[in-house]
Amino acid sequence: MPAFIFDEEQIQKTIDRVVDRTLRMDFSWDWPGGVAFYGVCEAYEATGKEEYLIALKTWVDENLAEGLPKLSVNGISIGHCLLTLYEATGDQNYLDIAIEMAEFLRGKAERFAHGIFQHTVNSLSYVFPQQAWVDTMFMAGYYLLRIGYVLNNREYIEDGLAQYHGHEQFLQNPDTNLYYHGWDHVNQNNMSGMYWARGNSWAALTMAKALRLVEVTHPSFMIIEGSLRDQLAALVRLQSPEGLWHTVLDDESSYLETSASAGIATAVLMQGRLYNKYSNLALQGILSKIKEDGTVTDVSAGTAVMNDIDGYRQVPKKRIQGWGQGLTLAYLAQVLRTKSNLYG
Repeated sequence: MPAFIFDEEQIQKTIDRVVDRTLRMDFSWDWPGGVAFYGVCEAYEATGKEEYLIALKTWVDENLAEGLPKLSVNGISIGHCLLTLYEATGDQNYLDIAIEMAEFLRGKAERFAHGIFQHTVNSLSYVFPQQAWVDTMFMAGYYLLRIGYVLNNREYIEDGLAQYHGHEQFLQNPDTNLYYHGWDHVNQNNMSGMYWARGNSWAALTMAKALRLVEVTHPSFMIIEGSLRDQLAALVRLQSPEGLWHTVLDDESSYLETSASAGIATAVLMQGRLYNKYSNLALQGILSKIKEDGTVTDVSAGTAVMNDIDGYRQVPKKRIQGWGQGLTLAYLAQVLRTKSNLYG
């Protein structure tokens, strides 16, 4: 079994560059910033650099000066930043707002089937009746789990776990073990039926993180562990020679996409030595996509459940994206954690 090898100084400097570029982007209180700042939080926790935390605090304080903006399921992802700020500073205000966001999910967010969140965004122009998108596992499911464990609130924890299980039920193909992008409960189908790479990264990353929170004696632990184990076994066999993953996982004619690769690689790395050969390849592939100014390249734009495979192939990847920065930072932070063996 090969060792996982990296240059710690190189990773530290790369994190600095990516954080700096991320903080020079403009975000509203919505999911692009939520994922971007989640990555900055991960970078702070892995490096201990106070300047990262100060920048996050400044942004949150300025945005809350006019009160909490309109919420959506996707927009809840900003709450990850609030939880990190509360844990780092002890400021009750951050926790109070994080609870308000959790209560929105509990009492106001649209649901269907067995309490699964309907995918919603901060726009009245885009409505997806009784649709589950795999994104929600990160945006809201993982958030409820995190805040539930911060507060020791079993209702939050169980609701978060219910999102994991519901999305597994409707989105994970039991034959391929890959996750579909979406589920239409009205029409009882997976719409275009694509194995979208970033969607699989949302699932893999959040399941890997959940297993560090959920008690091994909780029945949900075994359900999540089994889903992740089988998904990763499929994913590593779809890794390209460049160390990355195609935006449609099983379509080699679709482009290699960096945000998905970073999220998947994070979950792979968290499995430890089992997947070291894939982790070594992924590290080189992801580093090759980071420009000198910290821009993460080849990141697909925000992607709806497209009508067909050509729709996914044609999603542009020209511009910097908050989720590309954030998922890459989450990955680089995980690389540093392997040195202290915090995650096995």
